[in-house]
Amino acid sequence: MGIPAANRATPCSRRNVLRSLGAGVAAGALWPREAEASNPKAGSLPSAPVAVARCNAYDANLPSILRGLSDQIGGLAPIVKGKTVTIKLNLTGSPALRFRGRPLGNTHYTHPRTAAILATLISEAGARRVRFVESCWGTGGPLEEYLLESGWNVRMLQSAAPKVEFVNTNALVNRNPVSAARGYARFPVPGKAYIFPGYDLHPVYAETDVLVSMAKLKDHVTTGVTLSMKNIFGCTPASIYGDDAGVDEPNEKPTTGRGTVCHSGSRQPSKSAPSEINRASDRSQHYRIPRIVAELNAALPIGLSFIDGVETMRGGEGPWVSNVDLVKPGLLILGTNAVNTDAVATTLMGYDARAAHRTGAFSACDNQFLLAEQLGLGTADVKRIDVRGLSLKDGLFRFRSA
Repeated sequence: MGIPAANRATPCSRRNVLRSLGAGVAAGALWPREAEASNPKAGSLPSAPVAVARCNAYDANLPSILRGLSDQIGGLAPIVKGKTVTIKLNLTGSPALRFRGRPLGNTHYTHPRTAAILATLISEAGARRVRFVESCWGTGGPLEEYLLESGWNVRMLQSAAPKVEFVNTNALVNRNPVSAARGYARFPVPGKAYIFPGYDLHPVYAETDVLVSMAKLKDHVTTGVTLSMKNIFGCTPASIYGDDAGVDEPNEKPTTGRGTVCHSGSRQPSKSAPSEINRASDRSQHYRIPRIVAELNAALPIGLSFIDGVETMRGGEGPWVSNVDLVKPGLLILGTNAVNTDAVATTLMGYDARAAHRTGAFSACDNQFLLAEQLGLGTADVKRIDVRGLSLKDGLFRFRSA
């Protein structure tokens, strides 16, 4: 394709096991409706324990509550010991957009204290290194600067573990060293992709042994809810998938979001990355984004899902959404299977995680969890999930009135 070496995507070798599960992207990709017809039997879908705890404030009790959650799912050491752990933060939207003047972590961002404490616990469990990552809104610059803009104490994060790194995954051009990797890494969607057969992502993800998704417990105007799975949508670099992405090659100075490529499909990503499977498919964001979320999670599996519902907002994912409001569910949720964990979180919000497309919490969109089930990622049936700690009944906090 004539891609310069600096931008050429390289295969992600640690995904070979995933790729071997199917006949390969080229041979196995089906049109979206055909893929939906091949839903695996419910009993064959993965299910892992999910822990829920009451937590009413980001105070001195937070470390002990997080330790308790970790213990309830079998401990962190079996997951992270000797590994490179990448913590994907949720810093959606510009730091300048605040709701009622409140700190970002108390409304729609990852709370800095949860990030620091989780990094400490991961390090204490034997992780070789901890990396904080995010595709920062409208910039390819250093993540540390973005965090400072967001009101974070970067030194606190730096001291959370012996070896902490920060990477803005929106572009390759930033001041964060990432080993010797010079190009994007390609992550094929194993099995039957919906929209894209694969994604070109920052090489930090190819160097990741365990991916941690730190999400907020929130509604979302496009996908119904936004939890640990939806957070992975933010792994896509705006240099390739942004509105001002280069036509042929990535634009290493992105300044926009991903509306035209991902939401509306009115243009394709940079030609250096895989283009869509079917450009005649539905262009609605309510069709496209749930499918992109599901297949991204197949290509880039989450090893640990953390959902913060201590303080958050309902009615939308950020202050740019009209009629959002502050809520304090007082919940923390942790699990090792993203579909399972998000299904439990969705149930705690008062929704049916397996509601049919365009119904319930997903009244305006297709259900990302049903789409993930069709890819074999995990069950969204809470009756088949071992919920530990606080029960679903005792933790219920309805985000919408009945």
